[in-house]
Amino acid sequence: MARIFSYIVHKDGVPDDSAAELLAAARQIDPNAPLTAVVCGFGSGLDRVCESLRPSYLEVWKIGAETLAYANAELIRKALVKVLPPQSVVLVPHDHFGIDLAPGLSIKLGAAFVSDVVGIEGLQSSTLNIVRQEFGGQVSAHMKCDVSSGAVVTVRPGAFKSLDAPGINGQVVDKSLEIGVPSAGRRYLQTVVAEAGDVDITKHAVLISIGRGIQDKENVAIAQELADAMGAAVSCSRPVVDAKWLEKSRQVGSSGKTVKPKVYLACGISGAFQHLAGIKGNPFIIAINKNPKAPIFHVADVGIVDDILEFIPELTNKVREMHSVSAK
Repeated sequence: MARIFSYIVHKDGVPDDSAAELLAAARQIDPNAPLTAVVCGFGSGLDRVCESLRPSYLEVWKIGAETLAYANAELIRKALVKVLPPQSVVLVPHDHFGIDLAPGLSIKLGAAFVSDVVGIEGLQSSTLNIVRQEFGGQVSAHMKCDVSSGAVVTVRPGAFKSLDAPGINGQVVDKSLEIGVPSAGRRYLQTVVAEAGDVDITKHAVLISIGRGIQDKENVAIAQELADAMGAAVSCSRPVVDAKWLEKSRQVGSSGKTVKPKVYLACGISGAFQHLAGIKGNPFIIAINKNPKAPIFHVADVGIVDDILEFIPELTNKVREMHSVSAK
């Protein structure tokens, strides 16, 4: 059996939420396989990340170098090629960085490449059975992947429910000296932080998020009324920003803000991975969409098939009625 590795994304000494999701995905490949986490970076934050992963992984491979202080996929790809054994199965989050890292890594390893996986149906011999979505999430494609030479698999954020750490008390293994001094043609310059808008959606516990299904700028007011009734904020997916119905600071997703609410009400949002990549912290997701095959339903805790232009006003009235009763 090939070894299973999870590449861990982290920031400021804290693993990304995708770390627990990759653990869940790895367990679906083989519930009994010893799992290894790979963490790249530099400084004290790298050590904190490694320590935090010991309860979840039998081994945590630490790869530290000053050149890896910023997550440069070109450098990290070269480092991983030097330490990963043949026939490795490597799980990577399907986000901007993972999309940059994974295809080239599979080529360098001579391994299969499978992107944007939303389901894993187990491993039989050297065949990995996985589920991807095609045609914008309208079709679930059940596929077989030959992993006899290894594989690099990107996992869609939110597709696998996070697992609690099993309390393994794993071992941190320092692989830093094995990578040499990797160099790259590109280098990190600076991070430009987006300007804050009138509402900071990253601070709200409840978000009413609207997508293309809102249909018109005038209909945004419907979502705002619900948000006011619930003490929430209105956020959105990219099509709403592209149409200039809401400002960029309200956008959730890989090209927008990353949010960690307790409740996320997705109204008329299809559920593309670019949008789901901005939702962290395993919130309670309620999806309302008139298309019963919308991908958002695969990650929602509650799914409602209805026209949001009819459903949202009804929900707003019910919320107001509840407030009115409780106030008496």
